[in-house]
Amino acid sequence: STMEETDREAVATAVQRVAGMLQRPDQLDKVEQYRRREARKKASVEARLKVQSLINMSVHGAAQITLNLSGNEELRKSHLHIMFRENLLIIFEYFKKITFKLFQNNYYSCSPACFIVLLLSFPEIVRETQDLIERGELLQAHRKLMDLECSRDNLMYEQYRMDSKNTHDMNLIHTYFGDMQKLSEELAKQLWMVVQRSLVTVRRDPTLLVSVVRIIEREEKIDRRMTDRKKQTGFIPPGRPKKWKEKMFNILERTVSTRIEGTQADTRESDKMWLVRHLEIIRKYVLDDLRVAKTLLDQCFPPHYDIFNKLLNMYHQALSTRMQELAAEDLEANEIVSLLSWVLNTYKSTEMMGNSELSPEVDVNSLNPLISQNVVDQLLSKYMSTLTSNIIGWLRKALETDKKDWIKETEPEADQDGYYQTTLPAIVFQMFEQNLQVAAQINEDLKTKVLLLCLQQMNSFLTRYKDEAQLYKEEHLKNRQYPQCYVQYMIAVINNCQTFKESIISLKRKYLKLEMEDTLSSSHASMDATLDIIAKEGCSSLLDEVFMDLEPHLNELMTKKWLMGSNAVGTICVTVEDYFNDFAKIKKPYKKRMTVEAHRRVVVEYIRAIMLKRISFKNAEERKEGAERMIKEAEQFRFLFKKLAAGSGEDTEGLCDIIEAIAEVIKLTDPSLLYLEVSTLVSKYPDIRDDHIAALLTVRGDASRDMKQTIIETLDQGPSQPNPNYVPIFKEITVPTLTVPKLLK
Repeated sequence: STMEETDREAVATAVQRVAGMLQRPDQLDKVEQYRRREARKKASVEARLKVQSLINMSVHGAAQITLNLSGNEELRKSHLHIMFRENLLIIFEYFKKITFKLFQNNYYSCSPACFIVLLLSFPEIVRETQDLIERGELLQAHRKLMDLECSRDNLMYEQYRMDSKNTHDMNLIHTYFGDMQKLSEELAKQLWMVVQRSLVTVRRDPTLLVSVVRIIEREEKIDRRMTDRKKQTGFIPPGRPKKWKEKMFNILERTVSTRIEGTQADTRESDKMWLVRHLEIIRKYVLDDLRVAKTLLDQCFPPHYDIFNKLLNMYHQALSTRMQELAAEDLEANEIVSLLSWVLNTYKSTEMMGNSELSPEVDVNSLNPLISQNVVDQLLSKYMSTLTSNIIGWLRKALETDKKDWIKETEPEADQDGYYQTTLPAIVFQMFEQNLQVAAQINEDLKTKVLLLCLQQMNSFLTRYKDEAQLYKEEHLKNRQYPQCYVQYMIAVINNCQTFKESIISLKRKYLKLEMEDTLSSSHASMDATLDIIAKEGCSSLLDEVFMDLEPHLNELMTKKWLMGSNAVGTICVTVEDYFNDFAKIKKPYKKRMTVEAHRRVVVEYIRAIMLKRISFKNAEERKEGAERMIKEAEQFRFLFKKLAAGSGEDTEGLCDIIEAIAEVIKLTDPSLLYLEVSTLVSKYPDIRDDHIAALLTVRGDASRDMKQTIIETLDQGPSQPNPNYVPIFKEITVPTLTVPKLLK
């Protein structure tokens, strides 16, 4: 048969060739080498034959597929059908041509059969890869995608080498592998979803994250290979380099920014504390995220990714951006403090970046400021100006509220020691305290500035307080029945002065450094002076109340009625004591002053009554009776004021002595001794003027004009020996020039 003949020919030819190879003895050594060479040739011929038959089969198969597809309604409409119908036969003709070249030149690592199968089954592999992506089996999906891309890229590369200007054939390959680009994008989308949720994924399914990182690493390797080949050959496949590592970091960066921005749940309208809440959520999230990044995430990435430090920088950058946005908003004073306190203190504290779980990777000292010093200064400046207007407003409002209390029909409240007070000092200093505590959260410097501001505003406020107390008094004088509790509220105003003084001292002690003490000494002195004036004027106005009530009784002194036995002084003592029951609610330093002042004024008014010359004694009997009454009344006053000054250690003896000394002059029975008695009086009380002596002698009723003149002229030369503690009293007393008693007669 023909087959046997062919075999015989082949054997004969082979024998001939072998005989030709082995003609010399030394060629026997190379038998093994010849055998290997022949085996290679044989394999090559077989391979070519195989490829040819495969390609023939493929073209036939493609035609069959095309015919089959035409009959399927659903597939006919699909993209696959169109592609196959229009391009398949052309593509296979092209593949037949290029595949031979590839394998002739040993470009392909896999066998031609393998390669053709891959090309033929491309749509099927695409579908399988799609399924793997949907099932989340990303590593396997990527492995298939890499195989497909490798086939396409090598085909394109070979086409490029054969004919780099032939765009038609290049487009043909591109079209055939068109679905692959979508696959790559679909896979990428899945990767980025995992990356976006990496801090959650790393806790629940770290292997998924590791897979994603491995895929990115593979792609990076291919990118590098393709880029290197481009440098040598000028060719790079479409879509390369993919730069998936760079994209991953961009996705992470966007995720971090979104996480920071998304923490603001409220606005000022819905919640006054919106910013505090916002900052606290940020603090918590960032700390939690970085803890996870350090303990878990770091292990899922190769060391050269430096993932923790990269994330740290992203968070720092996102926070910096967010803080700058917040700083640019129209913040209220308390919001500025919340922001600055967070930026300058909380951020680097152990509650956040300084947390021990983040060290040593996070070094707070090497972190850049979240906002520039310039922005900090602008915020502080805005805070101070807002605070200034706020404090002015608060103080004004506090005073207005306090004034409303002054006209109440109920007594003011008393402190634990029973002293009347209003809530004003407590409200004012509580407000100061709150603002100082807030400022202290930021830094020492701001705290000092706020303290200076508080005290400076306090200074102006006290001047207004003084004016309001004065107006209160004036309004009351227009109608003394109103307000009903005038005396009690004026006492409260006086006591508030003491509370203010103590509060200023304690505020300075608590918030002011010693070295700053001098800067405040003048304003402190000024405030103390104002408070003293308010208290003094308050005390004075209360005494005016007393003496307005005493006026009718004081008018009875040194009159005929008085001499006949009126009880004016008894009534005076009872009225004073009654008022002083209320005055017991005045704090000690002011109460002591009140007692002294009341005592002094009673004595002054009594002496004034003598100097008014309302009576002129007719004889020694009347003089004796009048003088004894005066001595008795001086004793009543002495007793009263001793009782009122009990425990204050105040020496009030001397004042009543003046009344007694005058009584001695009036009582004197021997006129020749009158000069001596008067000169004793003058030496004790050197501020007695001539008109006082003249009035005194007029009341005595027995001294002639000449006698008065002689005594007065002689006295001018006499030495004075006043008591060193004596406070001049006569200089306050004027003597009327008209002799009223004579006119009345």
